[in-house]
Amino acid sequence: MTEPQPTIAVTRRTPGEIRVEGARTLILGDACPTRDETLSFVRGASVIASMFTDRIDAELLDAAGPSLRGVCTFAVGHDNIDLDACRKRGVIVCSTPDAVTEGTANMAFLLLLAASRRLIEADRFARSDAYPAGGPLGMSDFMGQDLVGKLLLIVGAGRIGYATAIRARAFGMRIGYVARTRHLEFEMAPLAGERFGLDDGLRAADAVSIHTPLTDETRGLLSRARVALLKPTAVVVNTARGAVMDETALAEALDAGRLWGLGLDVYENEPEVHPILRHHPRAVLTPHVGSAEQRWREAMSDMISANASAIISGREPPNRVI
Repeated sequence: MTEPQPTIAVTRRTPGEIRVEGARTLILGDACPTRDETLSFVRGASVIASMFTDRIDAELLDAAGPSLRGVCTFAVGHDNIDLDACRKRGVIVCSTPDAVTEGTANMAFLLLLAASRRLIEADRFARSDAYPAGGPLGMSDFMGQDLVGKLLLIVGAGRIGYATAIRARAFGMRIGYVARTRHLEFEMAPLAGERFGLDDGLRAADAVSIHTPLTDETRGLLSRARVALLKPTAVVVNTARGAVMDETALAEALDAGRLWGLGLDVYENEPEVHPILRHHPRAVLTPHVGSAEQRWREAMSDMISANASAIISGREPPNRVI
């Protein structure tokens, strides 16, 4: 009896093609599916190509059934995947590291620049009738924070944190970093950075960029007490995971003038955004699109194709998590 053709179940449409020789690729669609739609869609899949928004747990793995050999997440983080449940079922998990680095670092620095220079306020004013009515601006209007010589604290000394620090050095910033272990590449040229404990780093920082993965240890890392350590002229940027920060504490600090600006691509209760932030002119907000550059998203699709192909053929996948 002929074995059924392997199936790659892709839970959202992706840039570039996810194609595996000898397998068929099914795509659920463009819109965010319901949980029931996802459970039904993955039934009989050999590999699930999932988004970071998909909850990959025992229920979904059981819905896929015994044919499931792997889960390939369209992300570098895998906090949405129950790794223990995958291990118990012998399901391989792969991610897409490196491909997200450049785009996310670009987004982090974009948010830092925009928040420092009050881009949202300036943009709204330039579009309003108040601009031509008031005439040319004075030299003290729309004053922002400069970056040259200022300390950028990188929280999470991985690939994206390093790439963000490289961009900051090009703008003349000094680099500090927070990590569980020492990272010499952050201390050597060209970064010439300094390692800090988190609390001391937050006190010293002129800007903070969060790049740590979401784990039990990092959940709520930027707590209300730690937000209170920040300078009132500081800018906080988060392109990692929303649950790493206390979004309410940051929103209230911004609203009270105890923080200069926020640049957020991720949110604590995503896709919900704190109501203060939705209307605050010093909050620069993007909808979790840090890696959304065409070249790199297509590279992610290529990586998923390579991982899925290896899983189906019984080879070691290039980007295995477990």
